[in-house]
Amino acid sequence: MTEVREYAETPSSAATSSFTSDRLPWGGLLALSMAAFITIVTEALPAGLLPQIGAGLGVSESSAGQLVTLYAVGSLVAAIPLTTFTQGLRRRPLLLAAIAGFLVANTITTISDSYGLTLVARFVAGVSAGLLWALAAGYAARMAPEHLKGRAIAVAMAGTPLALSLGVPAGTFLGAVIGWRACFGLMSGLTVILIFWVLAKVPDFAGEPAGTRRSLMSVFTLPGIRPVLFVVLAYVLAHNILYTYIAPFLSAAGMMERTDAVLLVFGVASLFSIWIVGVLVDRRLRELTLVSTALFALSAAALWIWDDVPAVIYGASAVWGLAFGGCATLFQTASAKTAGPAADLAQSMLVTTWNAAIAGGGLIGGMLLDGLGVGAFAPNLLVLLIATFVVVLAARRHGFPAYRST
Repeated sequence: MTEVREYAETPSSAATSSFTSDRLPWGGLLALSMAAFITIVTEALPAGLLPQIGAGLGVSESSAGQLVTLYAVGSLVAAIPLTTFTQGLRRRPLLLAAIAGFLVANTITTISDSYGLTLVARFVAGVSAGLLWALAAGYAARMAPEHLKGRAIAVAMAGTPLALSLGVPAGTFLGAVIGWRACFGLMSGLTVILIFWVLAKVPDFAGEPAGTRRSLMSVFTLPGIRPVLFVVLAYVLAHNILYTYIAPFLSAAGMMERTDAVLLVFGVASLFSIWIVGVLVDRRLRELTLVSTALFALSAAALWIWDDVPAVIYGASAVWGLAFGGCATLFQTASAKTAGPAADLAQSMLVTTWNAAIAGGGLIGGMLLDGLGVGAFAPNLLVLLIATFVVVLAARRHGFPAYRST
């Protein structure tokens, strides 16, 4: 730890610091992965417990659903301004502050009988999530040697698919057994453990010196940043149009009762995907992004042509999961490597773009569903994915560059 502190104190090195060892700092990276796990479970847990939460707070299920909405709003509005204003702060205290936000929010949610107070707590959790997501990828990259930065980001992000495929279903099950309040209390307990883990294993780094801090516009105009943000917007928008309305899509195919099985296939394939991406991302970022986009487009095409064949739907869901699972690692690695010293600010733009795509997927998907039906999903997905593929192809020099061995 002494070596890390001395290195972090050097202003000229603060933005680009990394360990010189050829080994990954697994303890610190797994702590970041647990932070991602807690973030995602905290976000999505209410969705599986809406009847219990509504009854507990004396509100309707639709009102209870606003606990998810307020969380997303908090992330959307906070990521960029908080990251901009905290550029000069040391990194570990800032990371701990974001984690502490989850402790406060989940504890209030556990004990509150007030719907209004619980909404405020959820907004605070969303703000904490916006800051944490902006920090996580850049933090992981700074902890790793240059040739392993992408793999480090993959390890730090592994908590996301684990939360979606295991954590959220487990939380929903536990909610029925021990109650929804106890589930949020359990998340608070895990957060306390994480705080001590971060203190023990995650190194501290200096913030950006005053003379080197970048403005939002200067980062936005860096070569490659805009293509990365466009790819995030188009790809995640395509994903959320389908994912948000997967139940009505499957209902039209006569598979409504198999929604959980389809999502399980998607989740397992996503876990496999993040392992593949973690192994190859440092050398094959461009190729992996193109393959991911092509596989997603292939899945959309299959769902368009054979939208009522169960075997095809299961197969397309597996391909879709294989495409999507590692995409967060791909996009965050592209952003971090493209932005360099301005990685945290670039990540805040990525977080905002990602959340905007989630909201846009719900909005656009709902409009397509009401106006044209589920048959309109796949062709619109293909338009977005073709645009994504073309932009990645064009970003050969900056954003998604071809690998050059040194």
